[in-house]
Amino acid sequence: MAGEINEGSVPPYYREVYEAICCKTDERVQSEVFQRLLNRTELPKAVLAQIAERIEYTEGFINKLSLYKALALIALAQQGKQPSLKLLENCIQELPKPQLGEPKDLQTLRMQPVHENPLTVSQTLSKLLATDSVQVELIPEKKGLFLKHVEYQITSQRFKISVYRRYSDFDVFHELLLQRFAYRMVPALPPKRMLKGVLNSMSEREFIEGRRRALCRFINLVARHPFFSEDELVKTFLTFNGSEVQSKLRDASKKMGDEFMTNRISTQAKEYLPTDIQAQFSASRELIRNIHNSFVKLRDRAERMAERSKENATDLLMFGRELSTLGSDGSPIPSMASSQSTWGTLRQSLKGLSVEFALLADKAAQQGRREEDDVVEKLNLFLDLLQSYRDLCERHEKGVLHEHQRALQKYSVMKRQMMSATVQPKEQVSVEQLESRIVQQENAIQTMELRNYFSLFCLHQETQLIFTYLPITSNILGAFVNSQVQGHKEMGEVWNDLQPKLGCLFGANNGIQSLPLTPQ
Repeated sequence: MAGEINEGSVPPYYREVYEAICCKTDERVQSEVFQRLLNRTELPKAVLAQIAERIEYTEGFINKLSLYKALALIALAQQGKQPSLKLLENCIQELPKPQLGEPKDLQTLRMQPVHENPLTVSQTLSKLLATDSVQVELIPEKKGLFLKHVEYQITSQRFKISVYRRYSDFDVFHELLLQRFAYRMVPALPPKRMLKGVLNSMSEREFIEGRRRALCRFINLVARHPFFSEDELVKTFLTFNGSEVQSKLRDASKKMGDEFMTNRISTQAKEYLPTDIQAQFSASRELIRNIHNSFVKLRDRAERMAERSKENATDLLMFGRELSTLGSDGSPIPSMASSQSTWGTLRQSLKGLSVEFALLADKAAQQGRREEDDVVEKLNLFLDLLQSYRDLCERHEKGVLHEHQRALQKYSVMKRQMMSATVQPKEQVSVEQLESRIVQQENAIQTMELRNYFSLFCLHQETQLIFTYLPITSNILGAFVNSQVQGHKEMGEVWNDLQPKLGCLFGANNGIQSLPLTPQ
């Protein structure tokens, strides 16, 4: 500003406030302590954001003169004036006194423990997974057309309660979650209905089961998210037992507003961001995109293996049934073959083999379910999270940045109109209206800039969350190996039991050590 505050001209109260809250090992004031001072004023959040924007920060601190400037702006705001640098210039010779109470009482602001850097997400995969485990079970519809209205029983291990939800409840919850946490990873919901053409390759029952699994992944990712788990929206969805859950969710959303309005450091986000945040973001985004592409391929292969296990189960069952059909054939054996043929005896023995093959089919089907539940579902869970990160990146670029650029363009047009009005005299009323609109637009731009920094702040935290989830790769590989070991062991036991039975049925020469049937 043109008239910089001179330390020798500040009121004694300013010095007393500084002495009360400055670091004893440093002549500066920590930004977190300064934020506590701002919150103490109980000024509107938008006004506090304007004051904070006009203060210079260095490595999480403000210096003495910046604090004095802030105290003057606080005093102006408390008088109902605009906390602008222009107004501050007019009172530079006699700085106004802010209403902050006795300086000695402000020492408690400094004594409060300073938390770790809020940008850092201190989480481990085990802690995230232990936050909650939510079961989503299908409740059969008792009336109406087949599965016309599907209802789900939602059971939260954390809250020890079961509630009932329909898809429309999930839909409203998802919409409100996106409004509240626009700068966070909100997983997508599965489609409500089957797309055209899907019905040909998938039954309605299969679609509904797939949707149940997807809703289960969605609610577990939300319930375990460190910034969602304690939110009133999530608690209401998981615990409210009544038919008016959508109204309760909307009421809770109206009371809270979005995260920018409620997060205690949203207006200070810029101060915690590394200087190379854009470069870090670009590098992380590219790496996560590559990880996502690889996990899609892993999931596709795992799905094919699970499908093959199910097909193997069907083939084994049908193989056994055909043996049974063959053995049940009561057709008489021609006399010309009956003297030498043992077919009659063998035929009777084949009927009993269908039991063993049914058991083999059951083991193969269990293997397919294990591969689907323990491997494919874990891969899909992580893929849902990775996709929500990519969606978040797009919201950041197409939402916050785009709106900021549009606001700057609008501001530029208004400034040109103002310049034109001063060159070509117009009515005083219209000029004053234009000035008022410019001030409003300046405030809007400041708010958008703060939101942009907060969006980057959240993106940085969500990126950390992705890397916190990455060790799930070893969990998935472990589940894959265990499913194969268990499956092969169980199948092997049944085959081993079948081998001596073949010897009893057909004699020693049961085909296991027989001569080759084709030329070598």
